[in-house]
Amino acid sequence: MSDETLKRYRESIDNIDAALIYMLAERFKITQQVGEHKAKTGLPAADSGREKRQIERLRRLATEANLDPEFSEKFLRFIIDEVIRHHQKIKNGG
Repeated sequence: MSDETLKRYRESIDNIDAALIYMLAERFKITQQVGEHKAKTGLPAADSGREKRQIERLRRLATEANLDPEFSEKFLRFIIDEVIRHHQKIKNGG
């Protein structure tokens, strides 16, 4: 690749992607602990009120950051659905 500008952009994108992966891994470590706590205490795997508040909050943050709030909601919804799936699995002993 001879375009140094493009190379620098791509290096930055690669660094950001790596940071996202590590941040998601850390988030899922914590949500795993939440799932275990919920299972021990008999709390439901999903909390629709919390989900609604989180989506509203992150849509506001996305707007402030000039990020499409529709995209941010889809992204968060994907994560929430995966967390709930994990919580249900923990609750069912798996």
